[in-house]
Amino acid sequence: MSTTTADARADTFPAWLVGELRSDHAGETGAVWIYDGILAVSRDPAVRDFATRHRATEQGHLDLLEGLLPPAGRSRLLPIWRVAGWLTGALPSLFGPRAVFATVDAVETFVDHHYRAQTDRLAAEGIFPEIHALLERCREEEVHHRDEAREAGAGPAYGPALRAWAWLVGSGSAAAVSAAKRI
Repeated sequence: MSTTTADARADTFPAWLVGELRSDHAGETGAVWIYDGILAVSRDPAVRDFATRHRATEQGHLDLLEGLLPPAGRSRLLPIWRVAGWLTGALPSLFGPRAVFATVDAVETFVDHHYRAQTDRLAAEGIFPEIHALLERCREEEVHHRDEAREAGAGPAYGPALRAWAWLVGSGSAAAVSAAKRI
């Protein structure tokens, strides 16, 4: 979809949906950069394979959202989301695979709920079925990422430091969505 088509299309969206799509675009930007951060730091072959595969999926989500939301409708905070994403991937990579997988689990758990709220509202209002389907497909792929991360990071219960990090990642994701909806 060209920018002109995306501009015309976005003009038909209600304000709440534009804010949601802006937050989705910002989130997928951050997700691509999370995997870039993991790949920049981790030398573990299994982690690198996981990150390479999932980065490709996140880039696909980002491309889809860029087709819906014209540049003027995107978050003006994208440089911050890129840095925050990269750090969210790179920092746990310093501590090993379990930290990486716990981070992805925390992010994707948040994203599952975030996308679900959007698809539920679209379904309840009976509007934009093609956007509903696109967001539902993205949500399902994010749930797959979460489940794969959960399985890969399985083992003894996470210690207090890793639980605190996961809480911080989830809370940071929520704060980022709130900001991206508006800015």
